[in-house]
Amino acid sequence: MNVDLESGLKIPLLGLKADQFRHPLDLEATTALKQLPGLDMVVRNLLGPVAEQFFYLNNIAASVLVGPQQLPHIHQLLVEACKILDLEVPQLYVHQHPVPNAYTFAMRGKQPFIVLHTSLIDLLTPGEIQAVIAHELGHLKCDHGVYLTLANIMVLAAGQLPGWGASIAQALQTQMLEWLRCAEFTCDRAALLATQDPKLAISVLMKLAGGSPTLAPQLNVDAFLAQARAYEDVSNTQLGEMLKSAQTANLTHPVPVIRAKEIDRWASSQDYQSLLQQHSMLYNQKAKPQGGWRNW
Repeated sequence: MNVDLESGLKIPLLGLKADQFRHPLDLEATTALKQLPGLDMVVRNLLGPVAEQFFYLNNIAASVLVGPQQLPHIHQLLVEACKILDLEVPQLYVHQHPVPNAYTFAMRGKQPFIVLHTSLIDLLTPGEIQAVIAHELGHLKCDHGVYLTLANIMVLAAGQLPGWGASIAQALQTQMLEWLRCAEFTCDRAALLATQDPKLAISVLMKLAGGSPTLAPQLNVDAFLAQARAYEDVSNTQLGEMLKSAQTANLTHPVPVIRAKEIDRWASSQDYQSLLQQHSMLYNQKAKPQGGWRNW
C-alpha cells in the first residue's frame, strides 16, 4: 500500500531532521546559543544526570506512567506521533492538576519524559491530545531541553551577583525568553507534522485561550484564525507594534493567536508541502507498511 498526499493517511517522516522544520527564528536563536563556549557541556555533564534522576523519582512517585497497560489509548497517540516524527518513545506521565499544561524534560540522557495535566486531557479531543504530545516531542527532536536548563542557570547565576548583576540577569532573561518563544514556533510545527491537520494544532491553542470542557465543542477554528488576522492587522502599526512588544516581553510562549497564524501560514507553504511529498516518496520506496495510519 502506497502512502501519498491524496490518501488521507498520515505520512511517516522517516529520517526527519530537526532543521527540516525548525522555525527560522528558532534556528537563528539556537545557533547563537551554541556559540557560548563550555556552558553546554557543563549543563549536560553536571546538572543533567542529577536533574534527570530527580524528575524521574518525582514523576514515578506522584504521577501515572502511561503505557500499553495504563491509559493505552494515550500511549498509542504517543507511539504513533513518535513513529511519524522518527523518534524513540519517551516516558509519558499524566499528572493530576487543575491548570491545563504539558511540559518536557530531556538532556540527551536516558530518561526523557513528557507530562500531561489531567485538566488538559479533559479539555481536548484525542487528535488534539496527540498534537500536544507532538509539540512536546518537538522539544526532544530539536534538543531544546539543554538550552532551557542553560537559560535558567545563566539567569540564576547572574541574579546572585551584587549591583550590576541584576542588570545582567535582566538582559539574559530578556534574551532567553525571546529564544523560548522562538522555540515554541518550531514545536508547533512538530504538532502539525505529526497530526498533518492544521486545524487540530490550531484548535489546541484556541481551547487553551478560551476553552473549557463545556465550551470547547462549540469553538470555531475559522473564527479564531479571523481573530488572529485582526490581531496581526492592529500590530502592524507603530503603536500596535510597541504595545505588542510590551505585551509579550515577559512571556515564555507567543500569544495564542500568533501561534495559530504561524501554523496556518506554514501549513499553506511550499516548504511544508514539499517536506511531506519528499517523505511520502521515501516511505513508498523503503517501507512495507502492515496497515494504514489512522487520522484522528
